[in-house]
Amino acid sequence: MDSTRDGRLEPIEGARRQLALVATVQVLGLAVWFSATAIAPTLRAEWGLSTGAAVWLTASVQLGFATGAVVSGLLTLADRVPPHRLAAACALGASGCTAGLALGADGLATAVPLRFLTGAFLAGIYPVGMKLTASWARPVDRGRAFGLLIGCLTLGSALPHLVASAGPLPWRAVMLTAAGLTLLAGLVALTLVRPGPLLVRGARPELRHALSGLRDRAPRLANLGYFGHMWELYALWTWLPAFLVAQRGWELGAGGVSAVTFATVGVAGLVGALVGGWAADRWGRAPAASGAMLVSGACCLLSPLVFDVPAVVLAVFLAVWGATVVADSGVFSTALSETADQRFVGTALTVQTAVGFTLTVATIQALPAVAEAVGWQYAFWLLAPGPLLGAVAMRRFGSVVAADR
Repeated sequence: MDSTRDGRLEPIEGARRQLALVATVQVLGLAVWFSATAIAPTLRAEWGLSTGAAVWLTASVQLGFATGAVVSGLLTLADRVPPHRLAAACALGASGCTAGLALGADGLATAVPLRFLTGAFLAGIYPVGMKLTASWARPVDRGRAFGLLIGCLTLGSALPHLVASAGPLPWRAVMLTAAGLTLLAGLVALTLVRPGPLLVRGARPELRHALSGLRDRAPRLANLGYFGHMWELYALWTWLPAFLVAQRGWELGAGGVSAVTFATVGVAGLVGALVGGWAADRWGRAPAASGAMLVSGACCLLSPLVFDVPAVVLAVFLAVWGATVVADSGVFSTALSETADQRFVGTALTVQTAVGFTLTVATIQALPAVAEAVGWQYAFWLLAPGPLLGAVAMRRFGSVVAADR
């Protein structure tokens, strides 16, 4: 870790290549996450599903992810198993479940268990990717590195919408395409990805290590900020297509809805995550996270005003919302990785995501019920308290960290 003449640390040898490979695994591996959500309208028609029943195509993944993360956290798998091998095995498992759904499912009775297992396997890709990233990125650069990782997660999650936007494709083809991408992610992780020199090995599993992020003050505040962020994020990603179908200012067909959703979630989200990571390194973790949440919370409150505006106005609004709703994701991971017990960073990140993704089930389920009562124009008001309260938690996090220095 030699210094340059201006006092900055030399890059870790091989870090750029490995960070790029980890990012590639995230883009490809997360392609199965919203694969069923992207083709939900087709499945509703073919399987005769109600809106409430179709919600489980997404909610089951969230519950599976939370369950997988809890099990992984309690067993400290992310700290005891070589992370690239764990990510590879889980990518292969998620790919197999998605391919199985495409080839054999004919209703929710088969689809929901397979989607649940897909989510459980994804818990070994996303949090493990954060641990691998932390092993190659020094703290001074970790905000940008995690921003890149979250941006790739966002882009990967939105890929099924891009595939669906190409035209009316058989839903099984969309699912098999996503499964193939995730299979490729597993092969890349197994053959090319390696842990970095900053990797800290964990010890035997103990419950107190899994719960330390909820007990110690700075990690607890970082987690509370993350929970507020998650209250909004996945409900917006899941139900944005329904909002676009219902709004009156922009007449969109099925392909157009998928294209706008991909642009909002994937493209704007990637830009937002990169900018958020840069801001976290430039101005600090707390200001970057609280600023992003204040803007996305304001978008929740302002969403009724753009329900029937011209297309260009709505596009700009969605770009801002799509960027800021995810701009803080990498910041929470960075903040927790810097304040948690360094022997159990992987476990702390896994527990953080487990609780956060459990919360997403509540808002994903509740939002269509609210829309049925008040209409999609006002439904996103339900999401506003999450980012606004999360911003308060992160401001306090900044004060605690400053006091401890």
